[in-house]
Amino acid sequence: MVARMVIGLVLTVAAFAVAGRRLWWLQRLALSGQPAPERIAYAREHAPVELKTQLTEVVGQRKLLKWSVPGAAHAATFWGFIILLLTIIEAYGALFARDFAIPGIGRSAALGFIEDLFAVGVLAGIATFTVIRLRNDPHREGRRSRFFGSHTRAAWVVLGMIFGVIATLLIYRGAQENTGVFPYRDAGAWPFASWVVGKWLHPLGYGVNSVLEATFILGQIGVIMAFLVVVAYSKHLHIGLAPLNVMFSRRPDALGPLPPMRSGGKMLDFEEADPDTDVFGMGKIEEFSWKGLLDMGTCTECGRCQSQCPAWITDKPLSPKQLILDLRDHAFAKAPYLLADEPARESLPADVLAEAARPLVGKADVNGVIDPEVLWACTNCGACVNECPVDIEHIDHINGMRRHQVLVESAFPQEAQGMLNNLERKGNPWGMPEMKRAEWIGEMDFEIPVIDGVIPADVEYLYWVGCAGALEDRAKKAVKATAQLLHAAGVTFAVLGPAEACTGDPARRLGNEFVYTMLAQQNIETLNEAGVAAGTGKKVIASCPHCFNTIAREYPQLGGDYEVIHHTQLLSRLVADGRLTPVNEVNEKVTYHDPCFLGRHNKVYEQPRHVIASVPGVQAEEMHRCKGKGFCCGAGGARMWLEERTGSRINDNRVDEALALDPDSITTGCPYCMVMLGDAVNAKKAAGQAKETLEVIDVSQLLVRAIQLREQAPASE
Repeated sequence: MVARMVIGLVLTVAAFAVAGRRLWWLQRLALSGQPAPERIAYAREHAPVELKTQLTEVVGQRKLLKWSVPGAAHAATFWGFIILLLTIIEAYGALFARDFAIPGIGRSAALGFIEDLFAVGVLAGIATFTVIRLRNDPHREGRRSRFFGSHTRAAWVVLGMIFGVIATLLIYRGAQENTGVFPYRDAGAWPFASWVVGKWLHPLGYGVNSVLEATFILGQIGVIMAFLVVVAYSKHLHIGLAPLNVMFSRRPDALGPLPPMRSGGKMLDFEEADPDTDVFGMGKIEEFSWKGLLDMGTCTECGRCQSQCPAWITDKPLSPKQLILDLRDHAFAKAPYLLADEPARESLPADVLAEAARPLVGKADVNGVIDPEVLWACTNCGACVNECPVDIEHIDHINGMRRHQVLVESAFPQEAQGMLNNLERKGNPWGMPEMKRAEWIGEMDFEIPVIDGVIPADVEYLYWVGCAGALEDRAKKAVKATAQLLHAAGVTFAVLGPAEACTGDPARRLGNEFVYTMLAQQNIETLNEAGVAAGTGKKVIASCPHCFNTIAREYPQLGGDYEVIHHTQLLSRLVADGRLTPVNEVNEKVTYHDPCFLGRHNKVYEQPRHVIASVPGVQAEEMHRCKGKGFCCGAGGARMWLEERTGSRINDNRVDEALALDPDSITTGCPYCMVMLGDAVNAKKAAGQAKETLEVIDVSQLLVRAIQLREQAPASE
């Protein structure tokens, strides 16, 4: 007994010393990042919300269970280890007393059954993981495997160690059955797995079982302590970091608005900021916040983000997973430099100094950590954030690096310069005169008020038309159809016309926070002067999800608070209230494409579908990738204004999926999506791969065909 006790305690102290040293080092590295006081403040002020999130996301495994088979396997393993903490207590107790039992509950048949049930559950979980990894072997499947780029060897080691934990547990418990010291010896076969192993070992006799008992108790402790060390030094660090990362994540998620620029934990004011002293985006690994560094350490390398990323799927170099891993590896390699004081840095090894000198963003010829092509391939679609089971905020990090590249380095795709110039000079990405914004109004057969000053008291809505809606021919049709429907329903609305300017979304998503702020402040002033701020009883309608997201969720960062509704939400309500009654049959097969900034970013999924379902004669069929798993059109993240030179085109990939359903129309609720999908459909028609009658239309254009209007206007075409 003494030898057993000494060996067990020595193993424990050694493991805790090694793992503790690593955890202390990791804490120092994380705290070398920029402060993020807003994260701590939110968690403190919203403790009930954070508790609920921990229960659903961490304990309940909600996001993991979106993928049923691997999710169930992970849940079985996770919950198993929670329950099996009791068996660890029993193993340590057995170092001091062979027949140790947890006081009060340690001889309960129910507890013995539960422990064995979850032990078998863990075995089932790791067996499932083994099959999944073999079927998705990156060496065989290449980029098609979500594990491509992951550290697969470490994953196999951990699976082996988990098996070792359960195997040693069941063997020592089976041996205890035969030596008469099993805590549940009076429970019969309720601890069923231990009972079965005990039957297997029984023929070996008391002496051999006594040796097996002592050996495998120490083996159990040894494997668990080795597992602790491996966890501290591997990707399985997420076991401890995931709850922390979830706790300090943005709420409700890291979608919708981008966070404002911060320096030293404070919001950056461009009028007072100094590029020489303030942090402008992320140009070095130490310019990420401690939450950003926590994200890097938390990555499980599961590859769910990678499997859903439109850039990766279309053979571009961006993998959200690999981006996080590259940043993490760079942070770890640069850590000795970051954690050393100035005099000590000079004596650091040459490889550490070389790592410290690497540019965060740069091509291979300058040994950059992140290739520029990776950075600019992102569409900000949010699929990565939506899929990540540990709440990593990929888009925030990508846009943080973009901000530094644009504002400090002036290094960004050349074709975006024209768009930025047009935004600054003309207030729209196309550089058209502001008076062009009102031309569509004259094409309508009823009067649409243009606000001059304050919105009239008898007008309920301000219709924010957006740049595309006012200036792009295809998007104009959707705006006209929406206006017709509002007029038919008796909704009072007005527009800003020439007073409207771009919301700044393309500039912000590109990384030019300065131009975005200039446009946003201009629009906030215009909207406030028009009298549509929150609390006035007036609402803003937006047809473009990018405008919708920016005005509703990003302008509040600059003091602009408004009640904003997307046009599909309003149309759905008008149909439900009976103010719009579709009566004309539209005998078409349609499929709906979820705009990323309407769907994933703002969770508007059902209202557009409700509108489509209300149209008589329509046969609606979903694409496989829809709603939360919808596939991007390729226009977000300012990609609308950038060339797509690598891999296949994202919009082509999406249209191929739609064409498989042989629809008569592809419907959507976003002008960007209309343009991108329309371009892809036109290319397919030219190649003879799509029927000539196929069209891409807005939901409003479909609905207007079914509404009996007093006079059918051109917008219905």
